[in-house]
Amino acid sequence: MKFLFSVLLIIVSSVQLHAQDIHLTRNGKITFFSHTNVEDIEAVNNEVTATINKKTGAVQYLVLVKGFQFKKAAMQQHFNSADYMNSDAYPKADFKGTIRDLSKIDFTKDGTYPAVVDGNLTIHGVTNKVTAQGTVTVKAGKISTAAKFPVKLTDYKVTIPAFSAAKVSEVVEVTVACSYEPYKN
Repeated sequence: MKFLFSVLLIIVSSVQLHAQDIHLTRNGKITFFSHTNVEDIEAVNNEVTATINKKTGAVQYLVLVKGFQFKKAAMQQHFNSADYMNSDAYPKADFKGTIRDLSKIDFTKDGTYPAVVDGNLTIHGVTNKVTAQGTVTVKAGKISTAAKFPVKLTDYKVTIPAFSAAKVSEVVEVTVACSYEPYKN
């Protein structure tokens, strides 16, 4: 009986220790921006789910495509249509990666640390390898991340309809900003 209790205690402790390494948000922010001579287009999604693992450097971001909000309702409708993002067929986009040189980030000390993340970005059902530069900030024990990187739409088989080709850039700028809380089972 003591043996069984000891094994159970070890298992529970290891799960709790692993959970302490993981931080989570369900209200991260992803913005994309398209600039052309005709028009600037910006959309924001404030319902991004993201995790960061302090021990392994693993990061994950998940965003529902229909969650992007535009200033003009017509832009949002075009964005989600079958002619562009086809949100009904491809409802989410995600990124799974790992922080390079994790040892250069001290999660016990306040500061802003440069970070390079390598991983796989999936948009519109297409996955490509991506490397992004950003920062990991630790302040009063809280972790936040930020990054900005370009996304070439044709790399993800996103076509720009002829009627809006002059208004939408072939490369959009994606900005990510997330503040995390410790994950609790």
